[in-house]
Amino acid sequence: MSQQIMVPGACGVGIKCKDSVVLGNDRRATWGYTVTNKSTQKVFKITEYIGLAAYGLIGDFQILVRILRAQANLYELETGERISTKSMAKLVSNYLYSRKMMPLYTNLVVAGVDNDGPKLYTLDALGSLMPDDYGTAGTGMLMSIGILEAEYKPGMTTAAGEKLVEKAIRNSIKRDAMTGNGIDILTITQDGAKEKYIEIKELGE
Repeated sequence: MSQQIMVPGACGVGIKCKDSVVLGNDRRATWGYTVTNKSTQKVFKITEYIGLAAYGLIGDFQILVRILRAQANLYELETGERISTKSMAKLVSNYLYSRKMMPLYTNLVVAGVDNDGPKLYTLDALGSLMPDDYGTAGTGMLMSIGILEAEYKPGMTTAAGEKLVEKAIRNSIKRDAMTGNGIDILTITQDGAKEKYIEIKELGE
């Protein structure tokens, strides 16, 4: 008998600002209709200048994050330079595509700040690499993408970007039962990465 794969929910959001990128995600982990954990990290700092927001099987994106951190360190040791966001996104894409017969159940938003400005890419489980100004992944995608479509403006400030990412995730938490239990925000500028946690005290926790 084949085992049914139950993919936990998420509302991963990423946007490009004028001089930065902002990534966010909720903290709820589910198995079917059961909340199994209320403090699951789904936003990760890969380097000081690159991060990702993930949706999918938790073990799949956790091992992927460890691989990417190791590859970023190896690249810097070999070249003496930090890896660019575009190179990191291509590395992720190639790795996911190489496993297409046994895919990692994860969708990603990869974003970072390079010497020539902010970059953002969305990837599906087979490694499709798509550059964009903003992206979202997870069961809360349908609720969050409408907010981004309506309110995103190219060149917006970092502060405005953080508020927009928070608003998109908050609206998903209100309507998506698989999303909730707080919001993690990762902001990346030329000065490095900054993380913060926003507690949710309303419907959906």
